[in-house]
Amino acid sequence: MPQEGAWATVRDHLVERLAAGPGVIDAMLRGGEIVGADGTPITPDTPYAPGAFVWFHREPPAEVTVPFALDVLHQDEHIVVADKPHFLATMPRGGHVTQTALARLRTELGIPTLGAAHRLDRLTAGLLLCTVRPEERGAYQTLFRDRLVHKEYEAIAPYDPQVPFPRTVRSHIEKERGVIAAYEIKGATPNSESHIELIEHRAGLGRYRLTPHTGRTHQLRVHMNALGLPILGDPVYPVVTGPTPPDDFRRPLQLLARVLEFTDPVTGAAHRFVSGRTLGAWSAYDDWKR
Repeated sequence: MPQEGAWATVRDHLVERLAAGPGVIDAMLRGGEIVGADGTPITPDTPYAPGAFVWFHREPPAEVTVPFALDVLHQDEHIVVADKPHFLATMPRGGHVTQTALARLRTELGIPTLGAAHRLDRLTAGLLLCTVRPEERGAYQTLFRDRLVHKEYEAIAPYDPQVPFPRTVRSHIEKERGVIAAYEIKGATPNSESHIELIEHRAGLGRYRLTPHTGRTHQLRVHMNALGLPILGDPVYPVVTGPTPPDDFRRPLQLLARVLEFTDPVTGAAHRFVSGRTLGAWSAYDDWKR
């Protein structure tokens, strides 16, 4: 509650501040859905107290269901490893709340404390490591911060015989808040590094293994584009395309987080997980292109 204000009750302040529509706040108060810091329900007559806190759950807006399975590859008392489909965000943010990997896993597995140890872009499919116990999350996040997790990605992109592989790409990548595309600063000290290998090629397409040694936003997509080989289905590189309807699941980005390998910081166990997903543009290009 703001320190200054002329409201007689908490109810009066919330009606003005939230502009939730006629009767919405009153209905929430009647249902005991708004509580104080100690969990006691706020009533319509609760006096306004400057600096006090009140809590409530907002109802998320309806979201288009992402119609693809979220497979669990491993679950124990410490971690959950999921194989995320394309188009599913990792964690609640912006317009994606219920249709996120974290929200779906919490519901499907009945683990409300589940947290993500790292993040995959919404458009990228593949392996996602989650933690069961909040007090252990930092230990697993530190693995990624300290680059102690071996990660391999797979991508489908154009093939150019003039671009030699394998090769290591280093550059300075910047990503500004509110700007969709990251960009490289030529001549600046590199802050990103990716090792790229050509696995095979046919019909003008290549299947690539990408091993990032750093974790800049959009790093692999930026580096492939810088080679003149933008990943198929990328709506940002080389050109930002217009927004697509939320129910348009055609032509997913052909980028897959395929391998996660690390030593468990809690149990000491050696883990290696491999995604069971394949990239459609390689296995059935005509179907993917539709």
